[in-house]
Amino acid sequence: MKKECVNCPEYSRCRDSNVSWIFFIIGLIATIAIRVVTVLMHLNPIYGKISWYVGVGGFFLFFIYKFKVNQARAGIIDEKKLVDKINSKKDLAEDDYHLIGSILCSLNSKKERINYFFIFALSAIAIVIAIYIDLFR
Repeated sequence: MKKECVNCPEYSRCRDSNVSWIFFIIGLIATIAIRVVTVLMHLNPIYGKISWYVGVGGFFLFFIYKFKVNQARAGIIDEKKLVDKINSKKDLAEDDYHLIGSILCSLNSKKERINYFFIFALSAIAIVIAIYIDLFR
């Protein structure tokens, strides 16, 4: 890790912290749980209900975390007046460049892409299985 990254105000949100991994895993579990509800409802309705609660509860926790991270990031952007500086083409300070770099880094997260892939792939699988169960069983 570079020294300027450690001193960056975005460091705690940009790096792969243990907390970010925990919420990433919560998001994946919620994604899986919500996608298997239909299948589990056909096996045993109580399993379907449990899966629904795990999925919705997991998404609730995951999106609270994402909201807090985005709010903190927006607060720093407002505090440093980065949008105004960029729109008025004012010179940026050295730490403004580091801050913009860390924000762009956090937007290019591998965990985000993995999460979107799981959501997309499991949604497609869930739709195919639901159609099969509803139309052909």
